Amino acid sequence: MKIVVIGGSGLIGTKLVNNLRQRGHDVVAASPSSGINTITGDGLTKALEGAQVVVDVANAPSWEDKAVLDFFETSGRNLLRAEAAAGARHHIALSVVGTDRLLTSGYFRAKMAQENLIKASRLPYTIVRATQFFEFVDKIAQFATEGTTVRLPPALMQPIAADDVAAALADVAIAEPSNVTVELAGPEPIRMDGLVRRFLSAKGDPRKVITDGHALYYGVEVNDKSLVPGHNPRVGSTHFEDWLSRSTRRSSAALR
Repeated sequence: MKIVVIGGSGLIGTKLVNNLRQRGHDVVAASPSSGINTITGDGLTKALEGAQVVVDVANAPSWEDKAVLDFFETSGRNLLRAEAAAGARHHIALSVVGTDRLLTSGYFRAKMAQENLIKASRLPYTIVRATQFFEFVDKIAQFATEGTTVRLPPALMQPIAADDVAAALADVAIAEPSNVTVELAGPEPIRMDGLVRRFLSAKGDPRKVITDGHALYYGVEVNDKSLVPGHNPRVGSTHFEDWLSRSTRRSSAALR
């Protein structure tokens, strides 16, 4: 099949493109850097010619409330319109587990708007909501850092490796559209403060994690139900400790 990956140069997009090409598919890695822009529409019509499947894993460059909403609404409308014109038969979008529970955040309101546009279109679709990626634990720590401390809530999470997200998206891309939302999660629940504490310890980072039940997650209050999937999610195979061990070895090798 010809499959277009919107956001094909990002963390998930790069892995997904490689995965699908290894399975023998004709894959277009679409991004502004390759001349394909879903906001302006530049290059979009040509990229989608003959495409059966489109996978949207693009993320907004700004998380400011208005900017992120404008991004997902404009990109979503332009992309869905172009897909319909091209005769694409399956639209897949990567979203976030807990989106509907975190609507006090402008980012999650924008993701919900994106999901609603997809559902309202006439295109067959699958929305894939994933939990937080292992690869973004460092960003969680940075956002919560106050001097030499990291203040985080003990909220339950079930994070997942980016490789497992890309593999699941590849499976969805070559399957028939389901017209539902599916969830992806890692193999084990972990509390956010403990997750970051283990990450910093493995990296030799001296910052101290302070557990605070009132601390925010990217500016949002969370509890034990906010960031975990519902019943019967698809579960990745990579455990955090295994990913962390490999990540630490790669970092050490890069410094040699």
